[in-house]
Amino acid sequence: MRFIIATHNPHKLEEMRRILVPLGIEAVTDTDLGIILPDVEETGETFAENAYLKAASACKATGLPAIADDSGLMVDALNGAPGVYSARYAGEDGDDAACMNKLLSEMKEVPLSERGAQFQSDISCVFPNGDMLTAKGVCRGYIAFTPAGNNGFGYDPVFAVEEYNGRTYAEISDSEKDAISHRGLALREFAPILRDFLQKHPQ
Repeated sequence: MRFIIATHNPHKLEEMRRILVPLGIEAVTDTDLGIILPDVEETGETFAENAYLKAASACKATGLPAIADDSGLMVDALNGAPGVYSARYAGEDGDDAACMNKLLSEMKEVPLSERGAQFQSDISCVFPNGDMLTAKGVCRGYIAFTPAGNNGFGYDPVFAVEEYNGRTYAEISDSEKDAISHRGLALREFAPILRDFLQKHPQ
C-alpha cells in the first residue's frame, strides 16, 4: 500500500522507511511522485498540531494517505525550549550547526545535574476520507557539554542518553538509535495502530 511521507528531510525519511517498509507500506515522497508538495506554515503550538497540518496538506495534494512527523528537543533548563521551534532556533536561515551552537551557548553555565532534556516525536496519519491516526514517542536524555559523533542530524551530537552510557544520538548506530529514539518509539506505537486500522478498513 502506498503512503506519502510529508517530509523533505532525508534523515527522517530514512528512519520512517526502516520501520514502515516491514509493514508492507510503500513510503514515497513528492519527489518520487514527480510533484512538489505545497509548503505548510507550521503554526501549531504543539508537535501534534504541526504533524497534522503537514499530513493533511499532503493528503489533500496527492489523494494518498499521508504520514507526517513533527518533532523537536525540549530542554528542562530552558523551560521546554526550543520545542516546536527546534529547527528554527537560530532563525529561519540557521542550519543544524547554528541551532546546536546556540543551544550550547545558552547551556554553558548549566551543571550536569540540570541538563535534562527530551526529544519528542508526534506522528499524524491522515486518510483521504478524513480518518486520522496518531502516535507519540519520547526519549529522555541530557545535553552534553560538547558535540560528539558523526551520525544523525540536528541536535543528535549533543543529546546524550543513559541507555548507551552517555553516548550521544550521533555516536550510536542506526539500530541502536531506532531502539530508543523518540521517532522509533512513536513509529513502533503507530505500527500496530495502523495495522489494526487497515485490517478493519481495507483501502
